Amino acid sequence: MAHEHKLAIFRGLLKFKSNTQKIWGVLIFLTIVTAIEVLLGIYKPESLMSQVLGMKGLNWIFIILTLVKAYYITWDFMHMRDETPALRRMVVWTAVFLICYLIFILLQEGGYVFDVYKEGFIKRDF
Repeated sequence: MAHEHKLAIFRGLLKFKSNTQKIWGVLIFLTIVTAIEVLLGIYKPESLMSQVLGMKGLNWIFIILTLVKAYYITWDFMHMRDETPALRRMVVWTAVFLICYLIFILLQEGGYVFDVYKEGFIKRDF
């Protein structure tokens, strides 16, 4: 392999980190985050069942942990850490824009469907 070792800076000293160490680190991190999600899903603590911004606190934790895992997978497996800052920004901001757009559409259409079920047929002039 052309890139057997990655250069890591640790406490001001230069140290080589092998790909095997990197893979084990990724595995451990993703396993811990997934285990937290599974445990929260099994036990469903009562303290996290209160409403926060229209959803249960537990649902927000699931969403946040899923985004953390998605970001880390992109950062590590898609080698975004080795790319230029401009490319990293393009990837992140495109995803942020599309997620915000999706949320807007879901809220808009969901609100309309809610109103139809609540009040009957509603005509909207766009």
